Amino acid sequence: MPVEYKDYYKTLGVSKNASPEEIKKAYRKAARQYHPDVNKKPEAEKRFKEVNEANEVLSDPEKRKRYDAVGPDWERFQQGGQQPGGFQWVYTGQPGADPFNGDAGGFSDFFRTLFGEGQADFDTGPLFGRTGTRRRRAVAGTDVESEVEITDQQGRKRRLAVKIPAGVRDGQRIRLAGQGAPGGAGGPAGDLYLRVRVRPHPVFQRDGDDLRMDLPVALHEALLGAEVTVPTLKGRVSLRIPPETQNGRTIRLAGQGMPRATGGHGDLYVTVKVVLPTKLTDKERELVKELAASRAGEDPRKSLL
Repeated sequence: MPVEYKDYYKTLGVSKNASPEEIKKAYRKAARQYHPDVNKKPEAEKRFKEVNEANEVLSDPEKRKRYDAVGPDWERFQQGGQQPGGFQWVYTGQPGADPFNGDAGGFSDFFRTLFGEGQADFDTGPLFGRTGTRRRRAVAGTDVESEVEITDQQGRKRRLAVKIPAGVRDGQRIRLAGQGAPGGAGGPAGDLYLRVRVRPHPVFQRDGDDLRMDLPVALHEALLGAEVTVPTLKGRVSLRIPPETQNGRTIRLAGQGMPRATGGHGDLYVTVKVVLPTKLTDKERELVKELAASRAGEDPRKSLL
């Protein structure tokens, strides 16, 4: 019975000229989409296996080379048993059958017919037209990648039973060894990679290991100076606003930023945002007029002329 040809490039949604990095990126995206732990649709498990099989071939330079060479002439190759490289392909077993487990470790008939791999290693077996015994080969499970969200809040609460490193960055991966897909024939399991997505903080903006924030300051505080309280990840601290502080001035609070992987903390940069008063009383208007009169000779826009 003819074995159906598998278009691995189509399975991963990449072109035949795709680079290894493009293949890797497409595989990770598809693996996240169809992993049975996150996708409960009936067809998800089947698609997950197809994606893993496609990656098994296209991520391996030797397998990809063999697959590309056979692809255009699959029917003749299947009927004649002619393998790329010139030697005869003599596979006496049933495609897809595995003498040990019976299901080729989840690989398709096409994969087994083309590569003779799964949970068995045919280094000296009848696959190559020689006598000998089949030797079982352990197959490592594939790696699995998922995402985890945390917050920048004090205490860094964890959403998974995973140690989140201090100062972890958005997009950073955390590896959980042996927690990926199970291996075949006693082979080691793959790894689970968690890609961290840090939620935006309502007050702080992250800049590497440093933090930045805007600080509303009243007009009289900016003019006369003041002691104000500002929030940090470690708690509230006192900050001195110097007299005659200009709008937009940035003040540095050393050591109040994010924890560094190498130890210590980054800094917190506070940008002053002067808030002008509204709903002035008659007395306040008179005071402003007096100030304007005393400063009549000044032109704050002269540098633009």
